[in-house]
Amino acid sequence: QVQLVESGGGLVQAGGSLRLSCAASGSISNINAMGWYRQAAGKQRTLVAVVISGGKINYSNSVKGRFTISRDNAKNTVDLQMSNLEPDDTGVYYCRIVVPDRDYWGQGTRVTVSS
Repeated sequence: QVQLVESGGGLVQAGGSLRLSCAASGSISNINAMGWYRQAAGKQRTLVAVVISGGKINYSNSVKGRFTISRDNAKNTVDLQMSNLEPDDTGVYYCRIVVPDRDYWGQGTRVTVSS
């Protein structure tokens, strides 16, 4: 059974940095994409950044230039380096892995950015 475990969330002041990590355990192969999503209170879950098979990376406009996503194919991990954090970055961050017939989600890690 595949499980995704996220870590690295916490409380940080505006302008600070955090690094989120997501590790997939269990048998998983043919990964199409690995990415991070976030959900602010009362809002829908939205894409933050994703690495697609082949290495293409997409970022939401709100985090371009501040966040960097990286993927380790050998370890099935995906990290999100977040810099110059803003209060609007506050939310629960979820890791997602997409394979040909389904996707997997982590349990979420909370990020709170104080002004």
